[in-house]
Amino acid sequence: MIDWLRQRSVLELVFLTLAVLVVLMVVSGLLTRSLYRRGRRAPFVIRRINKLTQTFVDLVKRPITIAVLDEVADVIQTGHYTKNISAALVENHDELIELVGEKVRNDPSSRVVARLPGYDAVVGQVTETTLRVLIEMLGDPRMDELVSDLLRNNLQQIKLAVRERQNERVPSHEPPDPVPESLRHVSPMARRPGGPGTPGGRVSRR
Repeated sequence: MIDWLRQRSVLELVFLTLAVLVVLMVVSGLLTRSLYRRGRRAPFVIRRINKLTQTFVDLVKRPITIAVLDEVADVIQTGHYTKNISAALVENHDELIELVGEKVRNDPSSRVVARLPGYDAVVGQVTETTLRVLIEMLGDPRMDELVSDLLRNNLQQIKLAVRERQNERVPSHEPPDPVPESLRHVSPMARRPGGPGTPGGRVSRR
């Protein structure tokens, strides 16, 4: 056994040690859960292993998180997300035109204007032009670069927050503002029971 260990490289020994620790963590967790179910206290050795497990997790979780974010940032820079959105808009062009026209016709604020001659033609032309410009913008490499830079900068900010433990000093979030009456019929949050602006929902007080 000793000769076998001597033949292993440093990296292999590190991985072997980590594997043994993981096995001990799993076994310790299962034993602790089983003993608690039976109303018995875990032995000192098990409690010690659990404490070491928590210490080990606290020690490695931050470097692992930063390493994962680095990988995500590298992957994000290889993507073409705006082009994918542009392709999806082209694929669903007719459905989007129909959807916009339907929503505009059913909007309460446009009922009076909708009676004007040529209203449907104007709405259709404006929708078509807007959608075409949007597709061309999303297909432009400059827009793709803008989104990639935005995602990369956000990931850099997240990594900095994790490294400096800023996430541990974040105050609790305030409840969302109530949904205005004019938008309550189209808001999914207002339709959901217990949502903001509904009976039983939370309303922010500022």
